[in-house]
Amino acid sequence: MSRGISSTSYYRKLIRWLLEEDRQPKEGPYPQEHGPRKHVWWRVMCLTGVDYFSTLGYQPGIAALAAGVLSPLATFVLVLLTLFGALPIYRRIAAKSPHGEGSIAMLEHLLPWWQGKFFVLCLLGFVATDFIITITLSAADATAHIIENPWTPSFLHGQQILITLVLVTLLGVVFLKGFKEAINIAVGLVGIYLFLNLITIGAGISQILQQPSLLLDWQRALFVSHGNPLVTAGVVVLLFPKLALGLSGFETGVVVMPLVKGRATDTEVHPTGRIRNTRKLLTAAALIMSFFLLTSSLVTILLIPAAEFQPGGSASGRALAYLAHRYLGDGFGTVYDLSTIAILWFAGASAMAGLLNVVPRYLPRYGMAPNWTRKTRPLVLVYTFIAFVVTILFRANVDLQGGAYATGVLVLMTSAAVAVTLSSIRERQKRARLVFGVITLVFIYTTIVNIFERPEGIRIAAFFIGTIVVMSLVSRVWRSTELRVEQVEMDEMALRFITDPKQQTIRFIANRLNTGDVAEYYHKEKEVREDNHIPSTDTVVFLEVQIADASEFANIVRVKGIMVGEYQILRAESAAVPNAIAAILLYTRDQTGKLPHAYFGWVEGNPIQYLLRFILFGEGDIAVVTREVLRKAEKNPEQRPAIHVGG
Repeated sequence: MSRGISSTSYYRKLIRWLLEEDRQPKEGPYPQEHGPRKHVWWRVMCLTGVDYFSTLGYQPGIAALAAGVLSPLATFVLVLLTLFGALPIYRRIAAKSPHGEGSIAMLEHLLPWWQGKFFVLCLLGFVATDFIITITLSAADATAHIIENPWTPSFLHGQQILITLVLVTLLGVVFLKGFKEAINIAVGLVGIYLFLNLITIGAGISQILQQPSLLLDWQRALFVSHGNPLVTAGVVVLLFPKLALGLSGFETGVVVMPLVKGRATDTEVHPTGRIRNTRKLLTAAALIMSFFLLTSSLVTILLIPAAEFQPGGSASGRALAYLAHRYLGDGFGTVYDLSTIAILWFAGASAMAGLLNVVPRYLPRYGMAPNWTRKTRPLVLVYTFIAFVVTILFRANVDLQGGAYATGVLVLMTSAAVAVTLSSIRERQKRARLVFGVITLVFIYTTIVNIFERPEGIRIAAFFIGTIVVMSLVSRVWRSTELRVEQVEMDEMALRFITDPKQQTIRFIANRLNTGDVAEYYHKEKEVREDNHIPSTDTVVFLEVQIADASEFANIVRVKGIMVGEYQILRAESAAVPNAIAAILLYTRDQTGKLPHAYFGWVEGNPIQYLLRFILFGEGDIAVVTREVLRKAEKNPEQRPAIHVGG
């Protein structure tokens, strides 16, 4: 018996601990909206850089494996797309969405009603793909650096999956305890990592200058394999989408905007200083990464034998580390490995912070998240479990996960390009519309090629999209009878209607607005009084709620009082009619101290059809749903407004 009580006590403590909220703001992608501490733009760049710059750990190797001797040329095309495609798009997004909402929010605003919500849910599936694969890919590449280090104990060789799972577990444990001071750590990691890469690439360039034959051999290999320059250019255009990993980091760059310090004159509506500094951040990150992408691709393809890039080779997933050990010694190489392992692990931390913040930013606002998803620790356990599954499925292989990662990155970039293009069209900017339209087509092409070449990415994204959509819809249906009103605001005349001291009983007649003339209200009042035996001496107030956007979950209900002839009418707009009526009834009770009565008519039709109409269009069987909303909102039946149905 005591053992059973003890286990129950432990279980309750565990649940309580899981549901405790870590109230410290997380410095990471998709920051919380309660005013994070501001930093100089270059420090925030380091936070985005742990994701963006850390791809140098595996990008050169993946590029060599995908494009062979054409790797430097394909990388050059990728750099052009970075500087003249991705950068202009995200500089514009920084101006259009300066509060850290990113391209997803732009599309949400441009696409109204349910199609906008479902589009966002699909994009969140790709966000989840991007971040989860960032965690697993970074951990897998960190594992490759651990195993291939000459000082690593032999018993760890062949344990890629186990070591990767340990790194993912450590990441989960850190977030269960609470993850803080991200920017300070990021500045140190990025500074050291880029400095070590500069030394390594410099050593590689020195070797090439000392052996000019390496460059001649590469040019000869290009000519032998493809001959005609036009054929070479065509092949490069076909190959460069495989290198799309090098585009990661731009979306993170705009969603961390709330962390960027602006001018003292910045306002919430016009944060011009923050926008300018974020554009500096994006430009600096793109230029730095472009330099490292080009130089790392060139030195690795010229100095590393092709066989070493293959799975199981010494340069697989760690091309620059291979050069560091070979040309600068195992001491420097080990320092490079440790730096790479640290920044890769921290890239996973950045991704986990993004996952933990992206759910509260969208799904609860849509009414599409269970209550436990507002808590950090349950989400950490869910994401860690998913990362375990992905790691095992891909056998902790860096190259196998590259395609899935690129798919998430490219879809987000394509959606960003579409958002900017639609914005230009709406603002009638002909030149911008043409430029961004062309960039959008390039990203669409790149995404399609990547999906056909590496379909595993779209499969993982489809799983995440399906899971998010199903869970979101179930949650929306489950929560549809919540009050769903943030606040009720009545104008002066509306307040006068409900606080009239002559009214002993406050009676509302729910009415669907048609012509809005005196005759409509005369016939409606006559019908309701006869059906419900309301004394002719009692005043009635008509209550009309029109649908604003049924896809929204909660909103502020603003009520206007108007007179049509001698009839008093309250008019409001809301996402759902029954919920708004319930909120107005409760507000009236609280303002007057009297329990109001509301009168409805019966509806004719299939109950299932009315249920669907309520969920999708905010209408349906108004009386029944209003009664249920009131029952859930007010637990005490004696304090609950009265609902009458007649006719």
